Amino acid sequence: MRLRRRTGSGARQQDRVVWQCASLLLAYPDAGQSDRLDTVETLLAHVPEAAGLAATVRALRALPELEAATAYVDTFDLHCRTTLLLTYWTDGDTRNRGEAMLRFARVYREAEVEPPAGESSDHLAVLLEFAATVDPAAGGALLAEHRPAIDLLRQRLTKLDSPYAAVLTAVASTLPVATDRDMERSRRLEMSGPPAESVGLQPFTLTVPPRRSEGVH
Repeated sequence: MRLRRRTGSGARQQDRVVWQCASLLLAYPDAGQSDRLDTVETLLAHVPEAAGLAATVRALRALPELEAATAYVDTFDLHCRTTLLLTYWTDGDTRNRGEAMLRFARVYREAEVEPPAGESSDHLAVLLEFAATVDPAAGGALLAEHRPAIDLLRQRLTKLDSPYAAVLTAVASTLPVATDRDMERSRRLEMSGPPAESVGLQPFTLTVPPRRSEGVH
C-alpha cells in the first residue's frame, strides 16, 4: 500500500503523523508487521498527544504473526459492522456503492497518484496514508465526511476491548468536532446498519392469467 507522491497543506503536521501511524497500525499484520510497528514507535516520539497508540503497538507486538492475522480478519473482515471499508458504512449492499468507491479513486488520481493495486480505494488504512503522505486537504475532507462511520467503528471496537480502538480514537481526535448531523447519522447506523437492497431482483409478475380450476367461472 504505497500512495506516496507529495505532501501539501490543509492539516496540522501532527495530524498527518497520526494518520500515518493509524494507517500502519490498521494494515493487515503480514511479515512486514514488525517493521511497521518500529516506524510507528519512531513517529510517536513527535506526537505526544497520540501516546495512546503506544498501547496498540505493545498489544500487536505481543501477538505471534498467525494469531495477529487471525484476530485482524475476525475483527475487520468477518463482521460487516466493524469493516474498514468506508463506503460499506454509507452505501452498504446497494447500487450506489460502486460509484462511491470510484469517487475515492478519482480523488487519488486528481492528486496525481494511482489507487493501490490489490486494496480497495475506500479502505480506511489506504485513505489515512493518502491523507498523511499525498494530499492532506483532500484526504482530511474525506475522513471528515466519513466521521459518523469512524465514530461508530471506534465505539464498537471499544466495546470489544480491541487494541485497535485506540487507533480510531486517535483518528477521530484529528477531525473537526462532530456536528449534530454527524451524530444523527451515527445513531441511524447504530440502529439500522448500512443500507441494503436486493440488487437486480424485480417483483415477480404473471404475464398470463392463472388457470382456473375446472368448474369455476
